[in-house]
Amino acid sequence: MLKILQNTNKHPSASWLYNELKTEFMDLSISSIYRNLNILLDQNLVRKIRTESSFDHYDANTDLHYHFICRLCDSIIDINVDVFKDLNNQASEATGYRIEGHRLDFYGACPSCYEEK
Repeated sequence: MLKILQNTNKHPSASWLYNELKTEFMDLSISSIYRNLNILLDQNLVRKIRTESSFDHYDANTDLHYHFICRLCDSIIDINVDVFKDLNNQASEATGYRIEGHRLDFYGACPSCYEEK
């Protein structure tokens, strides 16, 4: 499962992973997918991306980076812009808390959905 996540530029859902693996592992259940995803999350090998849909998506790129999430088709892409590393310090100074990281996602319409609309 980790290899599939590492070798795709998609940010798949658990059901996508299930469909990819089901042909190779006939006895596979969706609960096994979620159980293994939780293990990978606990080991910091994948990140969970929450969207406005009812399905979470997963990313094997655990380096700090930003995403664009289409509100219409739920597609997710990585945005290759510089990470605002000073944002952690600014938030720490503003709150007095020890900030360990942040997550920033951008929302809107992807080109395909924007053209359709």
